[in-house]
Amino acid sequence: MMFQLPEYREPDFTQEKLANAPDAAWEAVTIAGVAPENYHSTSMYPEYFKINGKWTLAKESRMDSSVVLCDDGELKVVENRNLKLGDRVIVGRTENGEEGIYLHSTGFTDPEEEGGDKFVFRQGRSRETSYARDYDRFFELLKYERDHGNILWVMGPAFSFDADARRAMQVMVENGFVDGLMAGNALATHDLEGSMFHTALGQDIYTQKSQPNGHYHHLDVINRVRKSGSIPQFIEDYKIDNGIMYSCVKNNVPFVLTGSIRDDGPLPEVIGDAYEGQTKMREMVKKSTTVICLATMLHTIATGNMTPSYRVLEDGTVRPVFLYTVDADEFVVNKLLDRGSLAATTIVTNVQDFIMIVAKGLKLM
Repeated sequence: MMFQLPEYREPDFTQEKLANAPDAAWEAVTIAGVAPENYHSTSMYPEYFKINGKWTLAKESRMDSSVVLCDDGELKVVENRNLKLGDRVIVGRTENGEEGIYLHSTGFTDPEEEGGDKFVFRQGRSRETSYARDYDRFFELLKYERDHGNILWVMGPAFSFDADARRAMQVMVENGFVDGLMAGNALATHDLEGSMFHTALGQDIYTQKSQPNGHYHHLDVINRVRKSGSIPQFIEDYKIDNGIMYSCVKNNVPFVLTGSIRDDGPLPEVIGDAYEGQTKMREMVKKSTTVICLATMLHTIATGNMTPSYRVLEDGTVRPVFLYTVDADEFVVNKLLDRGSLAATTIVTNVQDFIMIVAKGLKLM
């Protein structure tokens, strides 16, 4: 089965309520970093604003930001803290066109698939859900995106604790299915520990047996990486030849590591400033067309808030952004849905099993 992107259908701007709608109003920022009262806050969906009588799509969006009208008529989505003095911020709290603001949540919905019975037994996703169809679609999506898109992986440290999962992720990188990686200090630390000692937190990553003085292993790795000055130099200095971070470095896959108050070390590349880290994550998210979040609740929610449901390509085509979240805990995947990322596909399973299924489904292992 060949993967096909859903076709985007823009709103019918000839309908009376949109054709007769007023231009969107704006107010200038008078205090840098502070939005005007009644500012319009963005969602994950495509949003149009009537500017000089023409409905204009905000090309790069994300949740919980303001919309700035630029001098050339373009619309820029900006976090409130980054608003500059004099920025013209769109104001208005309705989204049905009456204030020149229209939120379009059904652009990728096929009208022929609408309708049918409204009652279904399972509204959410749980351990009892069958994910066979999801996996099949995911395999085809990844093949498509490898050639036409940008695949971003957001990973918790669970991958580091299993030899097979590390190997599966390594071959995903080596075969072009990873365009970017976002994680914390723990994923990188314990993956490099696995590379050097074949342990994670002192336990063998295959047998799970604790090794003598194994609790020193991750600390020794951090110390040695800091001595080398960077992860790539550590890999060179200690002749590392396996693992997730190794494969990213060797295949020039960019990564963003953001810190936590509980971090050991941290590794030199870990960004300790939360807002600097958020900015670096946003820069990576804005390039992505498929985002896969795995066993990391805080990174998943943060990424979900940054990820729009669409991307405008250079030729003006509007395409969907696919967001997947995978976790063994139903609470984690459903929390993302609760926060408004309604376009997410959720899978409740152990992420080590997930990545093995994916690697085998793509015939990489």
